Amino acid sequence: MAPTSPYALILDDHPLVAHGMAEFLRARLPQMDVVVAGRAQDFFNGVGVRGTPAIVLIDFWLAEGAALELIAQVRLDCPDTPIAVISGDDDPSVMHKARRAGAQGFIHKKSAPDTFGLAVEALLGGQTWFEPALPGVEPPRSRELSVTPAELGLSVRQGQILALVLQGLPNKRIASQLDIAESTVKEHVTGILERLSVRTRIEAITLLRGRRLELP
Repeated sequence: MAPTSPYALILDDHPLVAHGMAEFLRARLPQMDVVVAGRAQDFFNGVGVRGTPAIVLIDFWLAEGAALELIAQVRLDCPDTPIAVISGDDDPSVMHKARRAGAQGFIHKKSAPDTFGLAVEALLGGQTWFEPALPGVEPPRSRELSVTPAELGLSVRQGQILALVLQGLPNKRIASQLDIAESTVKEHVTGILERLSVRTRIEAITLLRGRRLELP
């Protein structure tokens, strides 16, 4: 179903933020209608009623968690529509995950309004827009973002051992739980630390704080 007029569709469960973005876009792009949705279902209902939007803007963190599955679904349903992910997260992995899910753009909520406008215009013009992490800002650790062993460059077995290391278990207990030799665990732990570019278990735990290790 084709839209009767070009429109932007915003999905953000923070009404003040969503409507602020909408008002800014209406002022900057008066030819573009702007629709706001607070839930995924409202978002898809809007597409069903109005047709394919000219651009989609999705908050990375919704009430249900990270919007990665939603981004991928929008990419399938609207393959020609540019998707911009909006987030206050300064962690580069958030941007990379959004990109892998199918987004063409990533815009920080701390960006200047003109930067936001330029990003939207670039995406509407068929370009991509991925902002680098803001300098001097520590990545927030209040929310967990999933990561797989493969994304860390680890094997499945190394992922299993890392999960137990993150729980604070010593090599002997890890070996007992996985029914393998303690020397094998020690060898794997050494390889894990090298792959993560850290020297100790504590550094590994610190590095992955705020991450949820998902095993296959």
